[in-house]
Amino acid sequence: MAISMRLSRGGSKKRPYYRIVVADARSPRDGKFIEKVGTYNPLLAKDDEKRVVLDTGRAKHWLSVGAQPTDRVLRFLDAAGVKERTARNNPNKGKPGEKATERAEERAAKAAEAAAAAEAPAETAEA
Repeated sequence: MAISMRLSRGGSKKRPYYRIVVADARSPRDGKFIEKVGTYNPLLAKDDEKRVVLDTGRAKHWLSVGAQPTDRVLRFLDAAGVKERTARNNPNKGKPGEKATERAEERAAKAAEAAAAAEAPAETAEA
């Protein structure tokens, strides 16, 4: 049985509240789970200590028996010092798209033409 540590959503519409649960990977997101190991309330301020409440002892236990945390839960575990999270690097994500690149090139060409046009009358006025 594949075990995962993930978020289970609760709360009403537009007011999310999550439980950090250990569940079978095949069970639905808000369905049956094995154990609740914490909570996450995204509506609280980022510096609030009750934003993420985690039972680190139980989290360590489940990691030791092979539970795989999701990306978001792994961030919480890293912040709590339970499990190290390696930083990801996707240099292509920060690059602008095709159209934005074309527009930037057009702007650069127009700026170069305007600079050349501004220099040309200044040179003829001096002569």
